[in-house]
Amino acid sequence: MKSISVQQLHERDGVPLIDVREPDEFAAGHVPGAVNVPMSSIGGRLDELPDGAFDVICQAGGRSGRVVEALEARGYDATNVDGGTGEWIASGYPVER
Repeated sequence: MKSISVQQLHERDGVPLIDVREPDEFAAGHVPGAVNVPMSSIGGRLDELPDGAFDVICQAGGRSGRVVEALEARGYDATNVDGGTGEWIASGYPVER
């Protein structure tokens, strides 16, 4: 499974970011530009995922890691963000609400 740090995510430009946390978690604060597709419903929303490479984030990296593994098995070019939104916030990066 491919993965990047929140520092690498912060430096990346133009790569779509999918946040797989639940809507209430997403609303409480997320990485700017992230799109919320919760892990609990992603199976029925695969048509919403980007065609090319994209990154996947959750709160700490566990859910997003499981999602990335499942998506890779289906041929998607997905990368897990280690540390998740919690690490992003702890690093002092901007947050949208």
